[in-house]
Amino acid sequence: METLKVGDKAPSFSIKNQNGKTINLADFKGKKVVLYFYPEDDTPGCTKEACNLRDNYADMRAKGYEIIGISANDEKSHSKFAEKYSLPFDLGADTDMSVINAYGVYGEKNLYGRKYMGIKRTTFIIDEKGEIERIIAKVQTDKHADQILK
Repeated sequence: METLKVGDKAPSFSIKNQNGKTINLADFKGKKVVLYFYPEDDTPGCTKEACNLRDNYADMRAKGYEIIGISANDEKSHSKFAEKYSLPFDLGADTDMSVINAYGVYGEKNLYGRKYMGIKRTTFIIDEKGEIERIIAKVQTDKHADQILK
């Protein structure tokens, strides 16, 4: 698979969110989208990242950003996660990993020398025309909003 890069058209998708509602990337045309991929609901790093985005949600919306988080967890898991931490944005349930694979964020990871396959925490900033404006591969979970807004 080809690796996505800045300037590429963002792969379209249609996915269910934590409330069972279908969200399509096309629905966000004319808006900036923060599409962030994360490994697992309610784990320390993913919770830090989601809560950092939640805490800065008003600032991000004021600057025209819509936020969508995607992982391979199902709608029920996303619903519990969103409710537990009062997350105001969509969490896409990519249980078949079609979006994860389309964006090339599944691959080999390394934790304390142990290699395994998983979702690489990555954020794509998509512009109003649906093109990738920026890719953040080295996400700082507790400062992610700052990374996006700078």
